[in-house]
Amino acid sequence: MKIVFLPEALKYFNELSTILYEKDYFGLEESALKYVDDLFQDIKHTLHSRTKKTAPPYFDRFGKNMLYSTFRKNKTTEWYVFFNVYQKDEDLTLVIRYISNNHVIAQYL
Repeated sequence: MKIVFLPEALKYFNELSTILYEKDYFGLEESALKYVDDLFQDIKHTLHSRTKKTAPPYFDRFGKNMLYSTFRKNKTTEWYVFFNVYQKDEDLTLVIRYISNNHVIAQYL
């Protein structure tokens, strides 16, 4: 099994710690970096085993026939990871296309 992040998803992760720190969600930049790294690692290591749901049509702008899984990081924030699954023989590949949280996209789910 392989997990592939599209460049747009990786760019989002690269910017996320700065956004979280600058908007005062974290008092220390290192804390924001750790939070983002923990989220990234959690996705990388557990996405394949999480419950998957079909993404609503609103998210077709990021890719067709996507699924999504959720990652709760604290009491108020849940992250949504949108991806496609490709299988060739016994090889399974999950391609991550879009990531956001409940504060931004909950109304579309």
